This record gives sequence, structure tokens and C-alpha cells, in this order.
Amino acid sequence: MSAAPDTARARYDSRRGQLETYFDRTAADTWARLTSTAKVSRIRETVRAGRDEMRGTLLGWLPDDLSGRRILDAGCGTGALAVEAARRGADVVAIDIAGNLVNVARERAPTDLKGTIEFHVGDMLNPALGMFDHVVAMDSLIHYQPADIADTVAALMQRTRHSMAITFAPKTALLTVMHSIGLLFPRGDRAPAIVPVTAQTLCGLLKNRPEASGWTFAQTRLVTSGFYKSQAFELQRA
Repeated sequence: MSAAPDTARARYDSRRGQLETYFDRTAADTWARLTSTAKVSRIRETVRAGRDEMRGTLLGWLPDDLSGRRILDAGCGTGALAVEAARRGADVVAIDIAGNLVNVARERAPTDLKGTIEFHVGDMLNPALGMFDHVVAMDSLIHYQPADIADTVAALMQRTRHSMAITFAPKTALLTVMHSIGLLFPRGDRAPAIVPVTAQTLCGLLKNRPEASGWTFAQTRLVTSGFYKSQAFELQRA
């Protein structure tokens, strides 16, 4: 973590605990259904479509042939991205803080993959996970403060050989309004709040970090589908 590391780590751990409670207990069944082919509400259909598009974007930024490549799927959820990467030959380490979602991912994973998937429950920053050729974090950092996102990315940069692709909640007027409306609902009925941020802010937080030396900001893409709004951001090691 950056300045005041003890405070930053405590903030990160506290937020991670809230997310674990929500995704592993409160909304585990909802997310398992959303990431399946089961019928869902029209609003959730837009979220499903947006997530499918975003997953395709992130996978499209990876090489077509991933044979021999080691990939970290940071915040794997029910495993859809990990499966597609393994179909292309990758050896995927898929980790999530929500054990119930990881159990669903294990159950859904095909057995005829070209590559492999190693599922874990825990923290994406665990150094015991080792080194990676590529890191993908799809919608797993959107609930954290910008400084904590930058700290997480910087920590993973040290263990990544080629590229990182993350997503964040873009700071737009519409998303700010939607976020404000969401805060009107009782706390027990809503997901932990997302934290909108701009690409410029994230770049500013990262560019002077020593861990970012040798990395370049490659490309970005905004995906909008009804209530789903997320921005992809790729970094490449020079």
C-alpha cells in the first residue's frame, strides 16, 4: 500500500470484508443466477449483457493462443472468464473472496479444457499465488477507493510479466445520479456502493509509482448496457 500503509491496509481489509459478506452470503444466489442462462428481470438482463460484452473485451486484449501463459483471474466470480482463457490454453489461477461463488465456478468448469484452472478462495494480493504473464480483474475493484485500486494494481504489477486489464466504475454524471438513488434504499437491500473514478485520476495515481516503471497505458474502453457501466483499462509492460 502507498502512504500510511497501516491505514491503507486497514481500509482495504475492511472493504474486502464487506464485499465478502455481500457476495458470499447476502447475494450469492443472485449472482449465481445472473451468471447463468436462467431467466432474470429485464434490468438484470442488461447487466448480464454488459458483463458478457466486458468479458469479451478483456479476453480480446489477450493473445488468441494462451498456451503456456499463466493468468490471474482476480475476482473470478463464477468462473466464466477463467473458462474461456483456459479454452485457449492458459493456466489460470482463479481467485475470489466469495467461497460460494468459487464453488459454483468449480461445478460449472468443463473438464475438456486445453489449459487448466486452479480455483482459490482468498485475497488476489496473496504473494503465494506467484508470478503471472497476464492479470485480469473484471469488476472486482469497483467498490474500492481510487487510492486502494492504485495500490492493488501497483502490487500486482510487480508479479506480472506482460499485461494487466482491469475495470473501474467510470465517473459520469449519469452514474453519479444512479449511485445517489441507490443510497436511498435500506442498507440491507443493496450491494456495497461502487466508487466512480476517472481514467485520468487512476493514471495520475499510478504514473509516479516505482512499481509502474516500464509500464505503459495501452487502451481503454467503456461498456454501457442499461444499468451496467464499466470501463476497461489495459496496461502493458514495455
